[in-house]
Amino acid sequence: MDQKITVKIADCRFSLVAKSPEQEEIIRKAAEHTDKQITKYQEKYPETPLVKVLSMVALNMAVENVTFSKRLQEYVQNDEKLAKELENYLDNIDKNSR
Repeated sequence: MDQKITVKIADCRFSLVAKSPEQEEIIRKAAEHTDKQITKYQEKYPETPLVKVLSMVALNMAVENVTFSKRLQEYVQNDEKLAKELENYLDNIDKNSR
C-alpha cells in the first residue's frame, strides 16, 4: 500500500512515497534525525554556509552507517562461528553416545 508522505528537512519539504507503514515510520524518523543534526550544526556554526553544514551531516551519517555495518558484519561472523561450534559440540555428543 503506497502512502504519499511529506517530510521537512532544513526548511525544505519533500514529497515521498512509503511502500508500507513501517517504511513510512523509518522515513519520518530519518528525516527528523537529519533535520535535528542540521539544526545542531547551524546553531553551533551559525556563519557556516548551508552546503557545508549539509556536507558535515551527510559525512557524520555515513560514518554512522559504515560503523553500524561493520558491527553487524562482526555480529554475523560471530554468530556463524558460534553456530559452527555448537554444531561440532552436538556432533561430538552424538558420536560419544553411540
